[in-house]
Amino acid sequence: MTSIYFDHAATTAMDPEVISAYVAAANNGPGNPSSLHALGRSAREQIAAARDCFAEILNCQASEIVFTGSGTESDNSALFGAAHAQLKRGRKGIVTTAVEHHAVLHACRQLEAQGFSLTVLPVDEFGRVALEDAKAAINDTTAVVSIMAGNNETGTLQPIAEIGEWARKHKALMHVDAVQAFGYTPFDLGQLPIDFLSLSAHKINGPQGVGLLYIRKGSPYQPMLFGGSQERNRRAGTENVAGIVAFAKAAQLASEKLQIRREHAEMMRTALLEGLAEQLGADHFVLNGHLEYRLPHILNVSFIGLSSESMLMNLDLEGVAASGGSACTSGSLKPSHVLSAMNFSSERLLSAVRFSFGLGNTREEADKTAKITATISARLRNR
Repeated sequence: MTSIYFDHAATTAMDPEVISAYVAAANNGPGNPSSLHALGRSAREQIAAARDCFAEILNCQASEIVFTGSGTESDNSALFGAAHAQLKRGRKGIVTTAVEHHAVLHACRQLEAQGFSLTVLPVDEFGRVALEDAKAAINDTTAVVSIMAGNNETGTLQPIAEIGEWARKHKALMHVDAVQAFGYTPFDLGQLPIDFLSLSAHKINGPQGVGLLYIRKGSPYQPMLFGGSQERNRRAGTENVAGIVAFAKAAQLASEKLQIRREHAEMMRTALLEGLAEQLGADHFVLNGHLEYRLPHILNVSFIGLSSESMLMNLDLEGVAASGGSACTSGSLKPSHVLSAMNFSSERLLSAVRFSFGLGNTREEADKTAKITATISARLRNR
């Protein structure tokens, strides 16, 4: 059975060029970047080159780049590191949204348990936060504002630039989870009012287990991990040299091909959406997410009258990989916290399926998936 992978928002296959970069770095010798000998220096030089690569892509200083073990670690490091540093300045407010990834939401709840004051902003029916609500929540006691760039379940984009400007006016630190948006949306950190930015390699055809945290020079920050002096004392632990080199290669390719990636993803999304309308009937599903402010590679739809669990199980049996929401909770029967925050009816909430596109997907796969979905829908409705 031919497998159709429409779950790129969960993780992506490594690009062949990225695999080559990983293998080359791994074969370069057992170098610890902290060692003084030639092998150590070689490893250190590879990491420095990767840091320079990201600095060029993001328009920031190489010294502002910190490599982590995942996007989750990056999110956590930004939130705990910034919040506790700001606490020394008498700031205890944390502001985020109800649709953030759990790496942010759970970290914020933990900060609340530690005595910080947490404000969780609501979103509208399209999953977008109102700028007015953000402005009302951010004041001179706010320590950290954490707003994701693009949502991993619906693809909805948030007004991070406008919120960041307001946060800066009140001297609050702005953190942006760009894990899902990077590779489809450019980030110019020389212009954007962002103090912390989180990225992850495996969302852009890089290896799993590698992340990045941008920390703007001069931003108050306390490290979350303690041990060695790696990453300028901001992230202790021996660096994953091959993973970092491969991450940089993936980021370089994603940056160079950003417009091509966007156009391909948009083509896939449009093809599947039109295919579902033709094969299934537009009245048998509803689109979830913003029509204008959105990422191009995510399509979230609810098949009203059917359960997402049944649809996903049947799609899987037909060789189509999709998701019910965040990959971190897809094994759970709990309804999506993102769609719940958008105040959907239980019928719409429990029938949602996320299709996400990327490297290797074709128009033929979109057409085939539309037909498969229509067949499954008809079979389930006739029971």
